[in-house]
Amino acid sequence: MTMKRLDLSFYEQPTIELARSLLGKYLVHNHFDGQIVGKIVETEAYLGAIDRAAHSFGGRRTNRTEVMFGMPGHVYTYQMHTHTLLNVVSGPVGTPEAVLIRAIEPIEGQAIIDMHRPGIKRFDQTNGPGKLTKALGITMDLYGHSLQHEPLYIVEGDVIPDIEAGPRIGIPNTGEARDYPYRFFERTNPYVSKFR
Repeated sequence: MTMKRLDLSFYEQPTIELARSLLGKYLVHNHFDGQIVGKIVETEAYLGAIDRAAHSFGGRRTNRTEVMFGMPGHVYTYQMHTHTLLNVVSGPVGTPEAVLIRAIEPIEGQAIIDMHRPGIKRFDQTNGPGKLTKALGITMDLYGHSLQHEPLYIVEGDVIPDIEAGPRIGIPNTGEARDYPYRFFERTNPYVSKFR
């Protein structure tokens, strides 16, 4: 895959715009098993200090959230149950915001994905944030990684003409924040985790 890697300036756009703009871009992981590429088809924006659903709500600064206070275009990984979740740090330095990558459509490396997610139906291999990290072999070791460098980066991809917005998923105890329309997805893509 020789498509153009996204410049650092791409990640400097406001978080909501970044969440939309990431749709259609290709997430590339040069894993030791081989290269895996997936088109990003679903994202969620988290607006940091002002967003009750964000880990950094109220400016909460911990070892876990520290990377979000830094430069945009870095990786924020965290664990939820047995899953690693992948986020792209956004917002200016000191403004702890991020975009969760919720789902991808495999483009390259399907045999490796099958090896990482054996016995699972194709559409169920990458249609959720914990599923896609297992499929791509993304671990907590990538916490703080710059998306300007190997082994994990994002490149130019496809224009998505039909983007839908809706409430984020799995954040029931966050007051009004649970209803914010900060989830973006390709309307007709079968790899989206949830359509409504």
